[in-house]
Amino acid sequence: MYEDKELQEYRDLLPPPTHFEEGFDWKTVVGAVFIGFLMMPGSMYLQLVIGTGIGPAARWVTIILFAEIARRSYTELKQQEIFLLYYMAGAALASPFQGLLWSQYLVQSDAARMLGLTEFIPAWVAPPPDSVSLVERTFFHRDWLIPILLLIGSQMIQRVDHFGLGYALYRITSDVEKLPFPMAPVGALGTMALAESTEDRQKSWKWRVFSIGGVIGLAFGSIYVLLPTVSGLLFTESIRLIPIPWVELTRHTEELLPAVATGIQLDLGLLFIGMVLPFWAVIGGFAGLVITIALNPILFHHGILRRWHPGMGTVETVFANNFDFYMSFGIGLGLAIGFVGIWHVLKSFSQTYAGGTSRFKDLFNPPPGRGDFNFWISIGIYVFSTLSYVLLCVWLVPNFPWIFFILYGFIYTPVISYITARMEGIAGQFVSLPLVREASFIAGARFFGYQGIEIWYAPIPIHNYGKATVDFREIELTGTSIRGIIKAEIVVFPVVMIASLLFSQFIWQLAPIPSNNYPYAQELWHLQALNSLLMQTSTLEGNSAFFQALSGIYVLAGAGFGVITYAVLATLGLPVMLIYGVVRGLGQSTPHGMILELAGALLGRFFFLKRYGAMWRQYAPVLLAGFSCGMGLTGMFAMGFTLILKSLGRLAY
Repeated sequence: MYEDKELQEYRDLLPPPTHFEEGFDWKTVVGAVFIGFLMMPGSMYLQLVIGTGIGPAARWVTIILFAEIARRSYTELKQQEIFLLYYMAGAALASPFQGLLWSQYLVQSDAARMLGLTEFIPAWVAPPPDSVSLVERTFFHRDWLIPILLLIGSQMIQRVDHFGLGYALYRITSDVEKLPFPMAPVGALGTMALAESTEDRQKSWKWRVFSIGGVIGLAFGSIYVLLPTVSGLLFTESIRLIPIPWVELTRHTEELLPAVATGIQLDLGLLFIGMVLPFWAVIGGFAGLVITIALNPILFHHGILRRWHPGMGTVETVFANNFDFYMSFGIGLGLAIGFVGIWHVLKSFSQTYAGGTSRFKDLFNPPPGRGDFNFWISIGIYVFSTLSYVLLCVWLVPNFPWIFFILYGFIYTPVISYITARMEGIAGQFVSLPLVREASFIAGARFFGYQGIEIWYAPIPIHNYGKATVDFREIELTGTSIRGIIKAEIVVFPVVMIASLLFSQFIWQLAPIPSNNYPYAQELWHLQALNSLLMQTSTLEGNSAFFQALSGIYVLAGAGFGVITYAVLATLGLPVMLIYGVVRGLGQSTPHGMILELAGALLGRFFFLKRYGAMWRQYAPVLLAGFSCGMGLTGMFAMGFTLILKSLGRLAY
């Protein structure tokens, strides 16, 4: 495989450690409770308001707080303790019950009524629209009992499953095949930025860079999040100096660029993300976007994008274009990327084992102190969790052919997971084959007589554990023992379940979701509902909307275009990241954030990299972490202000 220079730079950021520690103690337990009950509501609120949570911010605030307590106690936080706090914070902010907020919207949505699917949404997903619980906006009702129990059960299986096939593939690709995982150091560096917090901060570049990002995040978050929230509570209308989620320009450019969704998302965080992402991946994504902008007017004038008409905004334009062309074309592009990834894996696989570099004895002799458990235990966990998913699906959807569940869990999942794990290990790229799940559902309906949409909501055992291999590699690079991670998972699970349910209930009680109080959800949830429900019509009787939108010619065109584009770029010797970026940018989506991403990539490449040299690769993720922390703090303050005033308003009456 072409050795990308940029990948080599990322690969060399952080050498593997030789010493490992668990890092699990009372501080991590208190940290999990602190995040779950104090920061989770802020994260959930921001997700509904601006579309992004405060995951990084909550993690960093926790680390800063506990580091300061440690300093004043004449002790210090070890690097492993810092990473474990970071890891548990991420798990605590998962907020699984936030999915129930989406379920309550979906069953009452205009999209479901328009497509005639309201009556088909099963009661174990959400109560029917006439349920009293939806009128009163409460999860503490018997109609929600089965959805809540089902969610808790599937979450338990998922947390155990984390140490199954994902861990086994990590042992194979990292210990046996010695793949470099070039993007893992980026994630590990971000979590280690405050490991020096107990040192002399005049000598700690990480603390200085983090502080700069934090101040920028506080300043921007005060304008972007805090001002609209507080003004909306104090006055009749919110004061928004920066539109959320974007500046809408589609109706202003429709004569020049028909059928093109235009606008700009003014979230400064995108600028910092562009600095952290691989440069050529961002450039490739922008090139793909430019091709899309040039292509849409041509497709419109030739009658392919026939559902678009003047006056449509971004959401309507994207959905209409997806229906007419881009859903099918995107399927073809995804197939092209999947096949290219498989080809790379087969090629690298043959080279690895032909050269005799693989040593299977390392599979059963891991590095000492890393906290590894027996390889066969991980295989047993995988088999147990997969069978649990199968039995759960057979119980929930008894009319669907059970053989599909077996094929998902024991054939497709291990194959695609291994392919992805190798691609992550070689080039830092995720591989997926589009619509495998959807195609199997349609096959079940067409050839086995299944009719309904329950299967779309069932926890089927079709997973891709390739990303988990990167997570375990990041754990290794920070010198944290896997046993500490296991203990953290046991502690954080009940915190996540209790806090997530309580705060989902409280946020829903404050106002209907979506509504003017939650602008991001109000703007985009309708589009997301239309796209997901359109697919679900494919397993119902009659000429479904999905089959009206699906075109085999466009699928083949997308696959051919993706393969040809890849072949041309690879022949020219262009970077791997550019190739994947171009194909990613060709998919039709909301492109409004690409401009600031591109600006960040250009600033990082041609200004900061020249000024700070190779150290900029380490500065960038720490700067992004600081910015996320500052943004998150303003979001938490806004959420706290909202909760207090809303609660006082209720008490007054």
